[in-house]
Amino acid sequence: MPLSKRCLAEFIGTFWLVFGGCGSAVLAAGFIANATKIGNDIAFPLGIGLVGVSLAFGLTVMTMAYAIGHISGCHLNPAVSIGLAVAKRFPSRELFMYIGSQVLGGVAGAGVLAIIASGNPKFNLVTSGFAANGFAEHSPGNYTILACFAAEFVCTFMFLMIILGATDERAPAALAPMAIGLGLTLIHLISIPVTNTSVNPARSLAPALFVGGWAIAQLWLFWVAPILGAVAAGFVYSNVFEVPKPEIERDLSEVRG
Repeated sequence: MPLSKRCLAEFIGTFWLVFGGCGSAVLAAGFIANATKIGNDIAFPLGIGLVGVSLAFGLTVMTMAYAIGHISGCHLNPAVSIGLAVAKRFPSRELFMYIGSQVLGGVAGAGVLAIIASGNPKFNLVTSGFAANGFAEHSPGNYTILACFAAEFVCTFMFLMIILGATDERAPAALAPMAIGLGLTLIHLISIPVTNTSVNPARSLAPALFVGGWAIAQLWLFWVAPILGAVAAGFVYSNVFEVPKPEIERDLSEVRG
């Protein structure tokens, strides 16, 4: 598949991740509908909450893995691309194009989301936070910078371990998107209260560009920690758990009889 088509797939996939994941947080997490009954307004809380947002992020990755996994590998994340390159699953020479496509796709997704959210007169792009990631006073739970760094590092490390394991030639290929999507859901369930969950520099950059100020100032952590976690996972998996191709082929031939 030509690199240009693979990069377009990464653009579309990352667009969907940011639009779907951040969109669920911005538009649906705390949604309340009003109904009039006998002259009184009754509020019905219909928001999807933390669990719904976590599931939305997992679903974006799972659906795109089935849609474009066979085209681009469905990285949708600069940290994933870098981790796969460290594990020798992805050519380093293509990193720049993949990461550029992911960043542009994420920004496009955040841009469309901003247009839709701004259709509500009560919405304020800056004061809402726009699902941006943050630490200290901008952490949802006011977690320290060290706690946020540790959460992003560990969660990205585990995310890459899930990806590398699920896409290993010895693993059942058809189930990989489910494992990866559910893995990302679990990661969000753990870390939304800590950092609003990044584990993806492109996902962090996109809303931060629209919020500006503090979101831009704190953006460095959501590039550095996920990338370091991904590099560590790529190194560990490739050096500890990866099996040379001749051994895989031998094991498969033994299984087949």
